[in-house]
Amino acid sequence: MGESVVSGLVRSWVGGWVVSRGAAEPVDEPWGWTVDVGQAAQVARHVLPEPTEPDEPTEPDVRKLVAATTAPGTWLKVFTDDDTVRPWLGPGWRFDVPGYLMTVPLAAGAPVVPAGYTLTTWHRGGVVRALVRTEAGHFAARGQLGLAGAVAVVADQIETAPAHRRRGLGSVVMRALEDAGHRDGAETGFLVATPEGKALYSTLGWTLRATMASLYYAPEPAESAEV
Repeated sequence: MGESVVSGLVRSWVGGWVVSRGAAEPVDEPWGWTVDVGQAAQVARHVLPEPTEPDEPTEPDVRKLVAATTAPGTWLKVFTDDDTVRPWLGPGWRFDVPGYLMTVPLAAGAPVVPAGYTLTTWHRGGVVRALVRTEAGHFAARGQLGLAGAVAVVADQIETAPAHRRRGLGSVVMRALEDAGHRDGAETGFLVATPEGKALYSTLGWTLRATMASLYYAPEPAESAEV
């Protein structure tokens, strides 16, 4: 059976995400991929792209994963909207904010850094990091990407300090990462944006490809019996 366009994009995103976060290699599953993340808040994640054929619905797969999950910190990343997934869940499952898979063709071009700030980039273990500081050395903004072959790169963990927001520093970080990825041979940038980030990335030329429901298992602690 052929792979859908969205499934191919999701595969590229997953490949770069595990490099950026230092997670385990994705394990192929009939419905997508499992990734061991190894954090208390995110032990593992199951990623389910859209079905590749009409007779391969996502609902039974999600229901089976939900029924089999007993470990808190297990996440599901399902490439559909929250309302579609909601009826398939059981007790203890909670929604994070929706995600938006976006891509952009990478191109050379260093960003213009606003006056009063400095930009530093560096490579380590397949990860490129960008850091913006004030001239006094105070943290202002950061971001990173994971290189996954010649054509995939993931912009990740973009952050701007509250005191330095609305000064274009997020755009500086993104442009720096795109430029670094391009110079390292990557052709396409991938990210999953928050609702707030989607608007920013759209202005920077990123194209929306798919919506992602993000949810995790966090059961309520058992109530103590009265003595």
